[in-house]
Amino acid sequence: MIKKILFDFEGNKYYWEKGNLDTKNGQIKESELKKNKDKVKSNKNRDFFMMKANFLDQVEKIKRGPAIMLPKDIGLILVYANISKNSVVLEAGSGSGMLTIYLARAAKKVYSYELKEDFHKLAKKNLETLKIKNAVLKNKDIFEGIDEKNLDAIILDMLEPWRAVENCKKALKESGYLVVYVTNINQLTMLMQNKSKLYVEKIVELLERTWIFDKQRTRPNSNIIGHTGFLVFLRK
Repeated sequence: MIKKILFDFEGNKYYWEKGNLDTKNGQIKESELKKNKDKVKSNKNRDFFMMKANFLDQVEKIKRGPAIMLPKDIGLILVYANISKNSVVLEAGSGSGMLTIYLARAAKKVYSYELKEDFHKLAKKNLETLKIKNAVLKNKDIFEGIDEKNLDAIILDMLEPWRAVENCKKALKESGYLVVYVTNINQLTMLMQNKSKLYVEKIVELLERTWIFDKQRTRPNSNIIGHTGFLVFLRK
């Protein structure tokens, strides 16, 4: 587990678990990193801000496999699918478990289906590392059926989500949400043609742009997080 995070004067972020920490601006001794203070110096006399690692810092360091869903999209799912501490939700597929992690933080119970065994094992390991207890991971094909019923929401992140729509419709409670993440227009078109009379409440594409703020500049960052995917919110 990551214990501390550090930032140098250039804005670079470093993660410390144990031992000495080597950075591009010098090495910081373990004895200094263990101290309860907000600033430390490297052997090159460079300053670093230091603070205790939180849950988000831990998530940033989980092992990655397939492409992950980004926070900008996960946040929309949590809000627009009405996911709360009383919700019971299901997702497919698990991937490395990134969405599973945030669903589990917000919902009462999460079920996650993943067809590929190696991804299933990776997601399971990541959730164990983060000590998440309210998620059940299954090495299962959602196209063959859904065991759980009366679900508040189902989230699909897969190549052919329209093939699972009928199974999802049966598993959702009345007014429950089916959220589908697709990356291209062809997938979106196929989904719209096979939505099984579910009501399309919202289709969203979210772009994210950070800003630079220092002594010389206050302006948008040249690099933005552009298109990652479309989020389709359907309702039973």
